[in-house]
Amino acid sequence: MLAVVKTPHTKIRIKGRISPRLIGVLQDEYGKAVQLTPDEDDELVDVFKTDWYKSIKKELTPGTYIKVFRQNKGMTQGALGKALGGIPRQHISNMENGSRPISKKVALKLAKLFDVSVARFIG
Repeated sequence: MLAVVKTPHTKIRIKGRISPRLIGVLQDEYGKAVQLTPDEDDELVDVFKTDWYKSIKKELTPGTYIKVFRQNKGMTQGALGKALGGIPRQHISNMENGSRPISKKVALKLAKLFDVSVARFIG
């Protein structure tokens, strides 16, 4: 028995710059059904001035920054420890969780490794 069904309309909303590669992949998959339309109803705001950002910023700790930057680089805690000169994985975990302080020496190495300000890692 052959069943024919009509698939529901799929709407994907992407904000910001869309890479030509992504557009190409979508067009290869869906052909002429891909339509790009600007979303003119949205107004642009400075995210750093929003209440959301201010509340999130208060919750970020030096350990949180380590975890975020480490995950963005695709590193495990063990790999980060090796990159910092042989720091045990458990020490990295403790720094991320706030149960171990981050020394100035380690903060400088983290800043250099992740190419960010050392202030992110000093509480």
